[in-house]
Amino acid sequence: MLGNFTYYNPTKLYFGGGSVASLRDELPKYGPNIVLVYGGGSIKTNGIYDQVTAILKDCGKNVAEISGVMPNPTLPKVLEGVEICRRHRADFLLAVGGGSVCDYTKAVAASVHCEEDPWQKYFVRFEEPACPVVPLGCVLTMVGTGSEMNAGSVITNPDTKEKVGKVFEDEDVMPKFSILDPNYTLTLPRYQMVSGIYDIFNHICEQYFCGADDNTSDYLSEGLMRSVIHSSRIAVKNPQDYEARSNLMWTATWALNTLVECGKTGDWMVHMLGQAVGGVTNATHGMTLAAVSQAYYHHVLPYGLPKFKRFAEAVWGIDPAGKTEEEVALAGLDAMKAWMEEIGVVMHLTELGVDESMLDQIADLTFHMDGGYKALKRDEILAIFRESL
Repeated sequence: MLGNFTYYNPTKLYFGGGSVASLRDELPKYGPNIVLVYGGGSIKTNGIYDQVTAILKDCGKNVAEISGVMPNPTLPKVLEGVEICRRHRADFLLAVGGGSVCDYTKAVAASVHCEEDPWQKYFVRFEEPACPVVPLGCVLTMVGTGSEMNAGSVITNPDTKEKVGKVFEDEDVMPKFSILDPNYTLTLPRYQMVSGIYDIFNHICEQYFCGADDNTSDYLSEGLMRSVIHSSRIAVKNPQDYEARSNLMWTATWALNTLVECGKTGDWMVHMLGQAVGGVTNATHGMTLAAVSQAYYHHVLPYGLPKFKRFAEAVWGIDPAGKTEEEVALAGLDAMKAWMEEIGVVMHLTELGVDESMLDQIADLTFHMDGGYKALKRDEILAIFRESL
């Protein structure tokens, strides 16, 4: 295992049915002024809002709310949240929702006491906070992003159509705790569930498809990918299967809490391609990744052929007998494609409203990364988008 690294994760996790009760242990550690952050209101119809607010009341907290956080949270929404937190003199932020709500809450937490433009500081110059960060915690209701145990935040600027991710180095941006009750995910619409499943899988792929050394992180990644495949097949047939949904929830956390990136450079080009699509179309994140990933992986396969061959054998069980290295690798991508179609993810950009006339703009908005097997040029990015239509 090559390279040096430091691993540290300060987020405390409470996992399992009824784990929301752990709020009673955590909330007394913080001041009286709490800002509750949530999305479109589904937590009010499924009973989660009532459970959380009852605990907040029992703990004697003075609560303000930021509601209506959208699936791709925007800069104006961040600025709105910052003003609410300032007026309320927020001591703590509690995010109740999926990855977008958690991402959003981190951006707000880092901006409340910031005197600079948060977009320019964090999402253009990628700087770290130079001010106190308001502590935050998460009650997770949708799995996929892993935002409950990392310092990542993805925000969209609707004026420029840029969708940008910032992974903070400051550990204060990470949730102090996260509550993961798989029961909270059982009411998700099928489309959102499947999107989250592919997001989990691709997070692992982004860290797996780079490097060539014998790396423990790759063995961990292969096990996590097999777990996603197994549990997803159960969940799409029976979304109420608690065991499958709990496995997906736990895998999502470990897919992006920095564990399997140890000793790895990370690729992340599928995310850059998908986020560019999302910035223009406002499409669901996991589906943008699914729409571009097959074309991307076919494009870079010749440059990382040994790893794609290993992926085919270790994750998909492809028998290499009688096949060339390339044939094994391609069979692995074919198996991956068949699984994607089986669980019902988006396979083409046209399904997300993209047409040929939009590709130049999306290509121009795509960040270039160089941690994978091939650093793409603009014409290659454009070709991948075209192949993904």
